[in-house]
Amino acid sequence: MEVEEPIMLSALQHFSYCPRQCALIHQEQSFEDNEFTLRGQRAHRRVDSGEITVEDGARVMRALPLRHARLGLVGKADVVEFLPDGTPYPVEYKQGKRHKRDHDDIQLAAQALCLEEMTGRDVPEGAIYHHKSKRRRVVEITPALRDRVEQLTEQVRQMLASATLPPPAEDPALCRACSLRDICQPELIASRQRIRELASHLFDVDEPS
Repeated sequence: MEVEEPIMLSALQHFSYCPRQCALIHQEQSFEDNEFTLRGQRAHRRVDSGEITVEDGARVMRALPLRHARLGLVGKADVVEFLPDGTPYPVEYKQGKRHKRDHDDIQLAAQALCLEEMTGRDVPEGAIYHHKSKRRRVVEITPALRDRVEQLTEQVRQMLASATLPPPAEDPALCRACSLRDICQPELIASRQRIRELASHLFDVDEPS
């Protein structure tokens, strides 16, 4: 039975990057471009075309709609290459270099799970194409990645159902690269939190020794 409120595949990537970013995009419907998102849009021009071609014996489908009925996921894959034996091979396009964290791998794994349910075929691996290096990075769809997809799906669903806005990430590097920084205002929120903490101790009385 399908879940009534499907979750976008991109929400898993956003949540693993920063839960607050995920809530701002998928709950508050807020989004702004920055240099990174604009570069990504330029890099995605062909993969967003929906074009179908045959390359090196594989049928290549771009902007392929995806779904996973059991998990309640919907979205699309940048590219899916159907190998000569019919095995789907998802390829996710990213503008920048490889991230140290695994949010891109999680997005690819979620696509693989959708393709498995849709086609009935195992998807043991996929790839992430990094425009900056112009190279593919093969990603094995491991049991750990599959479990992570399931866990994040539930966490995103709970967050959206609660209608709460999580606090900003505690990693300044993530905030600097985020297009929602002006909307999120992580520095302002951190300052207010420090003021509240100071105020809570302002009238503390030292216990006599």
